[in-house]
Amino acid sequence: MERFTLHELRCLDAVARAGTFQSAARALNRTHPTVFAAVRNLERRLALQLLDRSGYRVSLTEAGRALHLRTRALLRDVEALQAQATQLAMGEESELRVVIGDLCPLPQTLALLQRFFRACPHTRLHLHFEALAGPAERLLDGEADLMLHHVDESDERFEALDLLRVRLIPVVAPGFLPFPVSTSITPRQMQPFSQCIIRDTARHTPSRDYFLVHGAHSWTVADQLMKKEIILQGMGWGHMPEFLVRRELRQKRLLSIAGKHLPGGVSSIVAARRHDLPHGPIAARLWRHIAEQAAQLRRSAAGPRA
Repeated sequence: MERFTLHELRCLDAVARAGTFQSAARALNRTHPTVFAAVRNLERRLALQLLDRSGYRVSLTEAGRALHLRTRALLRDVEALQAQATQLAMGEESELRVVIGDLCPLPQTLALLQRFFRACPHTRLHLHFEALAGPAERLLDGEADLMLHHVDESDERFEALDLLRVRLIPVVAPGFLPFPVSTSITPRQMQPFSQCIIRDTARHTPSRDYFLVHGAHSWTVADQLMKKEIILQGMGWGHMPEFLVRRELRQKRLLSIAGKHLPGGVSSIVAARRHDLPHGPIAARLWRHIAEQAAQLRRSAAGPRA
C-alpha cells in the first residue's frame, strides 16, 4: 500500500462534508480537478472505494465512513499541532487586547488584570469596554484576544473559563411607583413607567432584548453606572447587577420589585478566547492566571457576608 498525504485526507474530508467536489474545492480554495484527483489517488493508494458517486451528491461508502472518522480525528490533531508550533514560534507579545463586558464587577476585574500586567512590563494592555453582544462580536472579529463577559458556551468558536454568576434584579427608587412595592407586580403594571436599558454596542450582530417590557417607554444609556444613577434619581426603573446595587438595597435607597412576574435573572460571566486561533505565551499565561484567580474573584465580587 502506498502512503497517502494530508492533502488527500483534507480533500476527502471536504467532499464528505460539502457533498460535492465543486463545493469542496471552494472550501479548500482549490480547483475542482485538483480535489477530484486527490480523492481518486487516495482510493487508488488504499485500494478502497471511499465515495459513492451514483447520486447528485456524493456520499461516503461504508469504508469511507470508517476512514473519515479517523481522518477527522487526525486532522484535528494536525491543526492543534500547527497551532502549538505557531504559538511556540511567537515571541512574547508586545500587546494584548482585552474586552470587558458591562456585567463584570469592575473593581475586581481590573484588579485581576492589573496584578498580571504589572508583572509583564513589556506587554501593553489595550482595554475595551462593550455591552450586550459587543464583547463577543469584538472577539470574533479579531479585535480582541480575550473577553470577560457572558457567552453562549455551546458555541464551539469559544473556549471559556467560568468566573462568576451575576444576579440581575429589577429595582426602583422609593416613591417611584404610585402603588405599593410587592412581589406580585406584573410587566403590564410597569408599562406606563420609563424603563432604563443598556445600549448594545455590537455593530453587526443582531440585537437581543433583555428584560424589556414591550410597550413601555425606554431610555437607552451607555453603561450600568449611568443606568443606576437614573434609577436612583427616580427617573426610570430597570434591571441592575446585584453587586452594583447591594449597598443601595440594604440602605433602602433602591427597592427590589422582583417576583414571580418579574423574576430577574442570572448571567454567567466567563473568560473566553477563540478556540480556533493560536495564543502567544503572554496570552497563555494570562489565561492560566485568570483560572487560578477565579475563586478569589468570585469571593470578592460576592462582598462581605451578612
